[in-house]
Amino acid sequence: MADLPPVTIYSDGACLGNPGRGGYGTVLLFGERRKELSAGFRHTTNNRMELLGAIVGLESLTRPCQVELWSDSQYVIHALTKGWLAGWQQRGWRTAGKKPVKNRDLWERMLVAIAPHTIDWRWVRGHTGNPENERCDVLAVDAANGGPLADDVGFAPE
Repeated sequence: MADLPPVTIYSDGACLGNPGRGGYGTVLLFGERRKELSAGFRHTTNNRMELLGAIVGLESLTRPCQVELWSDSQYVIHALTKGWLAGWQQRGWRTAGKKPVKNRDLWERMLVAIAPHTIDWRWVRGHTGNPENERCDVLAVDAANGGPLADDVGFAPE
């Protein structure tokens, strides 16, 4: 897989209230090229936006890539590096505490998005001056504050 093109993705989510208005921001870097993606939603959660930022970045790739994906969300990074996602699937989408997994719709979408790629999942501490993480935060907050806002059709208040 050494011949896969390298891509770096940074993603972040924001929510004004949790739940509340939310948005994601994603920056893709490949060679000298850069692409920024963002969208806002009327009613969602921070974790859903963190997930969606990573998913949309991966879904925007048009061929299999070697991806370095950076997120400040331990929820996203740990689910993919500590076996949480695999465990949830093995238990029929139940947590270790036997409760239904939150955001299952997005985790299932994530599984499809990661399938063609080789991914190195990286955590970055948020709001510590990493330029790309900071840019993603601006994109996410602007999207949450902007309009028009979409419906997060998978969000189900508890």
